[in-house]
Amino acid sequence: MKAGKAAWAALGLGATLGAGMTQAVAQDDPAQPGLARPAETGAPPTLRRPALRRVVRRAPPRRPFGNDGSAAAAADVLGQSATPPALPPGTFDLGNGLSFLLNYTGQAAANPVGGIRQGAAYAGQLFFGIDGDLNRLAGIEGGSFHIAVTNRHGRNLADDFIGNNTSVQEIYGGGQTTRLTLLSYQQKLFDNRLDLEVGRLVANINFLNSPVYCNFQTNSACGNPTFVFKTSNFTFWPVASWGGHAKAWLTDKVFFHVGAYEVNPLHQQPGDNGLDFSTKGATGAIVPFELGYSTTFANDALPRNYGIGGWVDRSDYTDPVLDVAGGRRVLTGLSPATRFGRAGVYARFDQMVWRPDPNGIQGLTLFGVAMAGAGGRLTEDYFLEIGALQTGTFAGRPYDTVGFVINTQKFSPLALSNIAAAQASLGLFRTIPSQQIMMELNYGIQVSPAIRLTPNLQYIVNPDQTRFPTYPKNIPDALVVGAKLSVDLFTLAGLAKGPGSF
Repeated sequence: MKAGKAAWAALGLGATLGAGMTQAVAQDDPAQPGLARPAETGAPPTLRRPALRRVVRRAPPRRPFGNDGSAAAAADVLGQSATPPALPPGTFDLGNGLSFLLNYTGQAAANPVGGIRQGAAYAGQLFFGIDGDLNRLAGIEGGSFHIAVTNRHGRNLADDFIGNNTSVQEIYGGGQTTRLTLLSYQQKLFDNRLDLEVGRLVANINFLNSPVYCNFQTNSACGNPTFVFKTSNFTFWPVASWGGHAKAWLTDKVFFHVGAYEVNPLHQQPGDNGLDFSTKGATGAIVPFELGYSTTFANDALPRNYGIGGWVDRSDYTDPVLDVAGGRRVLTGLSPATRFGRAGVYARFDQMVWRPDPNGIQGLTLFGVAMAGAGGRLTEDYFLEIGALQTGTFAGRPYDTVGFVINTQKFSPLALSNIAAAQASLGLFRTIPSQQIMMELNYGIQVSPAIRLTPNLQYIVNPDQTRFPTYPKNIPDALVVGAKLSVDLFTLAGLAKGPGSF
């Protein structure tokens, strides 16, 4: 508790010192593209063009896969901002190289039908981030630093009521506590063609993500396709460890990205505050990599991202079936055997396919992911996902979104044999479903520049039993009614800009 308070105090001191260097100003110089006031016209209402086509006069740069390393970009790709995927979050810029982000995200979910039993749960996160431009602060060209502190709280519907192992509230997890989540130094070189970042990092804000994914509440899609966490020690927000990554732009549109991140299970213990910088407890490292093709609104009328990549996990993991004595753990109750080394591969894309106004952000984007294991004893064989996101829905609602995503997790023979053995020990013999299918339909409402509300419906076909292998029957398909609320607090206070600000 004292360490957590110390982290918040240190960040508060940084903000105070930054404010003393210059008078704080709202982030309006230059104005965020896409956030400008609609053009005024003297024509009668019946002759005006629909607001959907005239609110946005200039499109902002569309971010590629991953993020630019900043705390604000991390919040953006993880859906922890009150803006649609095509627009940046509202940051409070002091005008001297320091900028701040303060966001609250809450997610409610209930399963009126299906699951082991019915109920409701709420989980939330408070996010505070600092980004420092060291060129402006200290004359270090291309240098910057990033800090983020999070507080997570609440309960998980999947754990408490549905019984499956993939959450329907992506904001839950990583320890329901206050922790230092990001502390890094970033250096861009060779006219920004090489981007390096080192420090206390997490792999999933740098690899295998996209602002499109976290338009959804289901953890099967946001913040990353869930397969990577089920089949490796891929490090995840908000649990930071030592790491680094390098992204080289081979051309203006083609890049190669590689990283390495410490795997340390001690950091995932309840109550960990992220301030233990030692490597005690580390069991190895994970190395993700990707070759990608990426365009933005600046160089493509229909921006797109395509990538192929994978990961090499050189760390310890728990055998999914066997115990230390070589028996079946689900039957013996002994400690699990420890294995070393896993790997996986993937291909993914997102592509804008329709854009009615070449000067606007509105349009339809399709996206998809395919992933498979490539080594080790795994609980899943493959993962497939496809989805669509429309930004701009009705006249006068240019920042609202409607989205749909569906994905399937194919369980491995190892995982299925474990459930079958547990059932047989109870005298039960039945067909165990081999795939879990999860889907979500949502509508994102831009309530104000600072507030975004996204009600959603989720459905789970064949909720998996890997967590409850002795449950005596197949878990019933579950209908989930959810809602995600995100508030950019500096925008709410008038210190930053959001969608539709003027």
